[in-house]
Amino acid sequence: MAGVEVDDFTNPAETRRPERTTVELVRVGGAEIGRYTFQPGWRWSECIKPAAGTDSCQVEHVGYVVAGTLHVEHESGSSGELTAGSVYRIAPGHDAWVVGDEAVVTVEFQGAATYAKS
Repeated sequence: MAGVEVDDFTNPAETRRPERTTVELVRVGGAEIGRYTFQPGWRWSECIKPAAGTDSCQVEHVGYVVAGTLHVEHESGSSGELTAGSVYRIAPGHDAWVVGDEAVVTVEFQGAATYAKS
């Protein structure tokens, strides 16, 4: 299969596990694709902020929600809820949290390389 690269999340190239968080990375064609799982009770400002060392998330995210509901509030005052099936872009400068008792699972095409890294 020359010219075709295939990988999956069975054996990710890298896994990060901050509190209530699992970030799994695969690398394809020079890109890093991330699968994020946020457990109920997860909130960026509580679980990721200690690793990031910033007041808000400074990563730009582009992805797809597989399961769950994620509420996002931006420093600009805009907010929204991402639910299963949502395709999204979130600009830097936000907080986010899981809504309800179902884990949020997303696949991100931009932002995974640096997310939840010290």
